[in-house]
Amino acid sequence: MTAGGSHPGTSETQPGAPAKASGPATGRAYLATLEGFIGALMMFTGSIGTGWIANGSPMIRQPVVIALRTEGWGVTVSTVLLTVGAMVLIRSWLRLGQRLADWGQSALRSVVVAISAWSLPLLFCVPVFSRDVYAYTGQGRLVMEGQNPYEVGISSLSNWFSLGADPAWAENRTPYGPYFLWLARGVVGLTGAQPDVSVLLFRLLAGVGVLLCVIYVPKLAELHGINGARALWISVANPLFLISFIASAHNDALMVGLAVAGVYFAATRRYLVGILLVTASIGIKPITVLLLPFIGVMWAGPSASWPRKFLIWAATAGISFGVLVLSGIPYNLGIGWTWAIMDPTPGYTGYSPSGFLGQQVEFLANVLGLPGGTFATLLRTGMKWAAIGLVLLLMFRGDYSLAVRRMALAFTAVVMLSPIIQPWYILWFLPFLAVTGIRDDWQIRSLYVGVTFFVVFGAQDQLSVWSFVELPIDASSLAFITALAFTFYLLFLDVHTRKLLIEGKPLDLARRGWTWLMAVREARRGRAGEPGREKLGSR
Repeated sequence: MTAGGSHPGTSETQPGAPAKASGPATGRAYLATLEGFIGALMMFTGSIGTGWIANGSPMIRQPVVIALRTEGWGVTVSTVLLTVGAMVLIRSWLRLGQRLADWGQSALRSVVVAISAWSLPLLFCVPVFSRDVYAYTGQGRLVMEGQNPYEVGISSLSNWFSLGADPAWAENRTPYGPYFLWLARGVVGLTGAQPDVSVLLFRLLAGVGVLLCVIYVPKLAELHGINGARALWISVANPLFLISFIASAHNDALMVGLAVAGVYFAATRRYLVGILLVTASIGIKPITVLLLPFIGVMWAGPSASWPRKFLIWAATAGISFGVLVLSGIPYNLGIGWTWAIMDPTPGYTGYSPSGFLGQQVEFLANVLGLPGGTFATLLRTGMKWAAIGLVLLLMFRGDYSLAVRRMALAFTAVVMLSPIIQPWYILWFLPFLAVTGIRDDWQIRSLYVGVTFFVVFGAQDQLSVWSFVELPIDASSLAFITALAFTFYLLFLDVHTRKLLIEGKPLDLARRGWTWLMAVREARRGRAGEPGREKLGSR
């Protein structure tokens, strides 16, 4: 058995077991697929009026776009379409899982078809929920003009504001790896930094990452005795994944895709290929350096002595970092990417466990006349160190056959104990949890809640509306109310989805719904008032 061996207690289909026959529910999967496609079309339409359009884009001179972005009715309709479309995608995802509950022979094909159908309209959206993709164009221009993005921000470029990047990041050095900067330079070389075509090419690059996940998530799941279709539905078909990695075009998609492929090859004893693919992932975004020790665990073997383990860890790090050092020679990039690991962005998000608990500690300490800010900082620092401790524990202890599971838990700990969690950060570790088993109990319900929370949060947090547009209710509040109303429908009124999300008596359901509502409100307030908010809008 390799390090990709079965994970006890979490598999839905054991290795060697006959595949279940497809029932009538599988045949009706197209209904959920069609519903999600309509939701994605609604998002596409809504994005024209409330998505992020670069100042230098010719789109802003089109009559339809002008009407949707400058007239109150246009912004209102666009906001509702964007928000309802995102919520329809959530329902479609939940219903697809219900209709494929037997996870039979044709389930994998049904999930792939759904992913393809839902992604197509999002591929042509105006960027929504984030405008990081415009910063990518600026960083490509920096490399093209002979400047080092690890030393200067895009504000050093002439006419940089027309690119559409968030001004809050204009003076920041890039946190991305050298390979992504190569790709960004290539995109700019092809497009001349024209923002709309650049966005499309960056989306296609993100699509490569999504495709890698579609290919290798089922394969990696099967190594662990987990149904590949279900793992793919959990990790890739979910709307947060598709919105963040297709509509928002985050480069994290390519990072995750390369990482999943690398772990698959390592789990099937092709260690050098695995190391190189994970190294490519690090070269997109350095956070996946965390995977290397666990690749080393797989390479060392199940009965490796401690000297052998340390030797293999050194060899794994040497190969990966050696390649990355050589990769810094073109364009004189050096090893500037290491700052993203050594010097993380300061501040916190109010909905992260670290940020939320820190706020409560600060409040209580201040009430008692104690230095609340100091206590909060100590708590957040302690949680970061706890994450490091958990990574080390999972590196050194655990069953060899659970190496990928240990890696998934380590990655989860690093993200969840960090003071800053952007909505798409949970997608970094979700595929690895999915391929090693997410049970149909509190685990899957936690995922439902997390995905819904971040989609609701993103729907109202990142809207592009000009200040001179007169609205009866501001777009952010309208999106928030619309999303909450749809969530209420999913929780209490929809006879299908309410069985998935919560269980209990009506009074208990109402209490849980109210608690969820308050959590979203507090997160929204915490996001608006957190220290350094203007620098934490994305990335």
